[in-house]
Amino acid sequence: MTIDIKSMGYARVASTNLDDWKQFAGKVLGLAEGRGPNPDNLYYRIDEVSARLVVFPSDTDQLDCVGWELADHDALQAAREHLSKAGVQSTEGTPEELAERRVQELVRFTDPFGNVFELFHGITYESRPVVTPYAAKFVTGDQGMGHVVIPVDDDVEALKFYRDVLGFRLRDSMSMPGEFVGKPAGSKIWLRFLGVNPRHHSLAFLPMPNPSRCVHLMLEVDKLDDVGRALERVKKHKAPLSATLGRHMNDEMVSFYVKSPGGFDIEFGCEGLTVSDERWVARESTAVSYWGHAFGQSG
Repeated sequence: MTIDIKSMGYARVASTNLDDWKQFAGKVLGLAEGRGPNPDNLYYRIDEVSARLVVFPSDTDQLDCVGWELADHDALQAAREHLSKAGVQSTEGTPEELAERRVQELVRFTDPFGNVFELFHGITYESRPVVTPYAAKFVTGDQGMGHVVIPVDDDVEALKFYRDVLGFRLRDSMSMPGEFVGKPAGSKIWLRFLGVNPRHHSLAFLPMPNPSRCVHLMLEVDKLDDVGRALERVKKHKAPLSATLGRHMNDEMVSFYVKSPGGFDIEFGCEGLTVSDERWVARESTAVSYWGHAFGQSG
C-alpha cells in the first residue's frame, strides 16, 4: 500500500520582495488575485480553489512547500500510518496553518533531501468565478495545479522514496552526463518524471542542489494563444526569459520558461499530454524537446 495522492494542490513561496511577485504573478503570468486570512500575504487563483499559489514575506527567496491533495480524512489517516511505518516523521498542521491554507486537515513532512511537502484534504473553493487578468483559462481539475521539479541529492534514493513511499508512478526518464553535477566523467544521472493523475507528470526531480529548493513550477493554459500572449508580456515587462518557446519530448507541452522573483523558473505552457496508467509504459526520452527550449537565451 502507498499514499493515494490525487494531485498537486498548492505551492507556498517565501519572498524577500512581495512587490516583485505582485508584478510578476499578475502582469506577467496573468494569475488572478485572491483573498486570504493574512493581509501580509499574496494569494493567487487559477481556478475555483481559493488559492493555488501563496507568497509570504520572509528573509529568504525559495519554494517553502508543496501541498498534495488527498480525497478525505480516511485517506489522510492512512497516509499518516503509512509515513509512520516507513520511518518518515510528520507533524500535524496547527489551527493557524489550517486556516491559512483553508484546508480541513494537513500533515507536513520533509523528504530525505530537505524538500517540504504537505498532505491535505478539504481545501475550500469559491462561488465567485475566477477571472484572470488576461482571460486565460488554466488546466487544473483532476490534473491539479500543475507540476513541480525539485532538487535532490541522490536520484536512486529519490526514486525509491517518491515511488515506494509516496506512491508516485514513474512516467518517463531522461539520462544526463554525471559531469553536470560534479560526478565522474562517463557516469549518468537521471531526471525522473512521476505522475499521480492524467497529467503526464506532477513531480520530477533532478540530482542537482538548488538554493531556491525548486527547479521550476509549471502552469498550463488551455490555448496556445495564451502562451504566446504571456511570452509577449515577459518581453514587455523585461522578465528574465530562461528558455525560448519549444515543445517537450516527454509530455509534448509547448512552453517557455521565465525566471521568477523566487530564483526558480516558471514553465508556462499548453497542450500537455494526458495519460492512462492502465496503458502507459515508462520510457527514456533522448532529448529535452522536439524543438525549441533554448535555455540561457533571451531571444
